[in-house]
Amino acid sequence: MLDILIAILFGLVEGITEWLPVSSTGHMILLEEFIKFEGVSEGFFSMFDVVIQLGAIMAVVVLYWNKIFPFKITKKHAVKVEIDRDIFSMWFKILVACVPAAIVGVLFDDILEKYLYNGYVVAAMLVLFGVAFILVENWNKGRTYKVNTLAELTYQTAAIIGVFQLIAAIFPGTSRSGATIVGALLIGVSRTVAAEFTFFLAIPVMFGASLLKLVKFGFAFTGLELAVLFVGMAVAFVVSMVVIKFLMAYIKRHDFKVFGWYRIILGTIVLAYFLIF
Repeated sequence: MLDILIAILFGLVEGITEWLPVSSTGHMILLEEFIKFEGVSEGFFSMFDVVIQLGAIMAVVVLYWNKIFPFKITKKHAVKVEIDRDIFSMWFKILVACVPAAIVGVLFDDILEKYLYNGYVVAAMLVLFGVAFILVENWNKGRTYKVNTLAELTYQTAAIIGVFQLIAAIFPGTSRSGATIVGALLIGVSRTVAAEFTFFLAIPVMFGASLLKLVKFGFAFTGLELAVLFVGMAVAFVVSMVVIKFLMAYIKRHDFKVFGWYRIILGTIVLAYFLIF
C-alpha cells in the first residue's frame, strides 16, 4: 500500500513538471533521494522514472488529437479519408528534431545515467537554465516573433530545436521542455508555438525512451510493480491534462521568467543540501 501511495506522489510530480519548464527528470531524481519504493526490484525506479512519462504523453495525444492526427474521415455521401498535408509536414519536422537525442539516447543512455544522473548535476542545470530563461525573456522583450504558427516552422528551425533537446537528453535537470522552449525563443518562435511543438516533440521521444527502458528492464514485472507503474501513469495523465491547459492559458499573457526564478531557487536549495549532507 505504501508503494502505491508513493506511485501517486510520483505521478503528481511527473504530471506537473513534465510540461512546466522545470525538469521532470530532475524533480523525480530529487524526490527519489528522499522517498524510495520498498517492494520493487532493483533497477525498477530507473525504468519507472522514464515509463511513467507515457501517462503524461497520452494527455497531449488526447488534448491535441485534431492537431496531430493527419487523417480526417468524412461521411457525407460515402466514407472518405482525407490527408492533412500540414500535419504530415509537421511530423516530418518532429522526426528531424528527434534525431540528435535519439542517437545519443541509444548509444550512451547507460553512461549518462551512471555519471550524470545525480543531485549535483540536477542542481547545477536547474540554476543554469533558470538564468537562461530570464536572460532570453529579457532579450526577447519587445521583439517581433518570426514564427507564429506551427505551419511556419521550417526544417532548419526544427533541427535547431532538436539540438537544444539534446542538451536535456544529456544533462538531467535541464528540462526537455525548458531546453526546447529556450532554443525556440532564441530563434524567433512565439511562446505558444514553442510550447505546442515541444508537446508534440515529446510524443516520439518519450515513446522511444520508454520502449528502450522497458526492453532493458526485460518486462519482468511483479504484480506490485505493474500496479505501481500503472497508478503512476494514470495520475500523471490526469494531472497533465490540467497542467497543459493551465500553461497554454498562462503563456498567452505572461512570459517564462517565473519558471526561471523557481529553477534558480530550487537549484540553490538542492545544491546546498547535497553540499551540507
